[in-house]
Amino acid sequence: MATLKQTLARKIPVLRDEIKAFVKANAKTVISEVTVAQAYGGMRGVKALVCDTSVVPPDKGLIIRGTPIGELKDQLPEAVFFLLVTGELPDDAAINDLTKDLKSRAKVPDYVWNTLEAMPKDSHPMVMFSLGILAMEKDSVFRKKYDEGLKKTDFWDPTLEDCLNLIAKLPTLAAGIYRMRFNKGPRIEPDPKLDWAGDYARMLGIDDPSGEFGNLMRLYLVLHTDHEGGNVSAHTCHCVGSALSDPYYAVSAGLNGLAGPLHGLANQMCLRWVMMVKDKFGGVPTEDQLREFAWDTLKSGQVIPGYGHAVLRVTDPRYAAFHDFGARVCADDDLFQIVAKVFKVIPDVLKKHGKAKDPWPNVDAASGCLLYHFGLTEFEYYTVLFGVSRALGMCAQLIVSRALGEAIERPKSVTTEWMKQAVKG
Repeated sequence: MATLKQTLARKIPVLRDEIKAFVKANAKTVISEVTVAQAYGGMRGVKALVCDTSVVPPDKGLIIRGTPIGELKDQLPEAVFFLLVTGELPDDAAINDLTKDLKSRAKVPDYVWNTLEAMPKDSHPMVMFSLGILAMEKDSVFRKKYDEGLKKTDFWDPTLEDCLNLIAKLPTLAAGIYRMRFNKGPRIEPDPKLDWAGDYARMLGIDDPSGEFGNLMRLYLVLHTDHEGGNVSAHTCHCVGSALSDPYYAVSAGLNGLAGPLHGLANQMCLRWVMMVKDKFGGVPTEDQLREFAWDTLKSGQVIPGYGHAVLRVTDPRYAAFHDFGARVCADDDLFQIVAKVFKVIPDVLKKHGKAKDPWPNVDAASGCLLYHFGLTEFEYYTVLFGVSRALGMCAQLIVSRALGEAIERPKSVTTEWMKQAVKG
């Protein structure tokens, strides 16, 4: 068995040499060009970042280190994190070692709870989550080692320590925030015998006699781990981390990006639309009713939440994984039946409508109804769940970036006047 740290120590020197040689041989090769529309349109599609942890081909969906996400849906999040960081799936012994290591770091310091308890009672859960992470920065191993004097080639080691400490505490922190913010009673302490996601489900305090809510949490936390390096949360985390800000600063910043309605709030918007359909028809509508309602929605200038994607041009395989889980666990649930029926009806409507580049569902179209089914009905909290998972990818990208000695991010900006002159020239 090789532990996570041992695996990294073996791979990093080889990767450094490989990338150094590749850059030297191909330094002036052009890999992208930028149009005016891209410069004004959020840099959409501009190839200007390197992210080795995952890729999202439009015709396939998320692939983590060469493995399609659908093939990872039965793995523990710990195993996927190991894969993200090293490029290798761990054996059972290595998974157990990592789980045990994380559990030994799971306690959240009292000063964090004191800070959160001093906040207004109606603070947004994502603000509490981001602030809780930022508060723990005082314990950053990287910052202390850097201040003492640390070789650049060793930056990855204390970064790994910070990431493990942070990841270990996220379920405890997130579950404690849920119980505090929504008046669910006292915090539930971590159980060292449980896996990372299973313990998170337990600490939320959701009644789970079948154990399926725990299984949903394992699946949810796997499916949302990573999604290339260009999405707002991953890119923000990378940009902040590129200044050698420690993982507490960087992950907190990434989560602040995730909190935006164009990024991490999509699942609750999807669920609200599904619930609106249920209320309008007094239950599960017929396909004809749903088709008519969809057309009314589109003609009014609104969109169908959960359908379409910035990159994908096929059904999101993460949606398929959630749909399969729902069909197995809660096929009779009205909200799930509506979600399933929407999948049958909406793509054809969007194709006929003609304006959607991608008429297929993304991951957000199905996740909310499953959370709601198990009694996690507080919409404001859903993005925190997303954040717990996405922190795995953000941390993995930080570790890899430090291991490879990547430079501070500093693209060149230009003025509109410069752009006009360039186009004229």
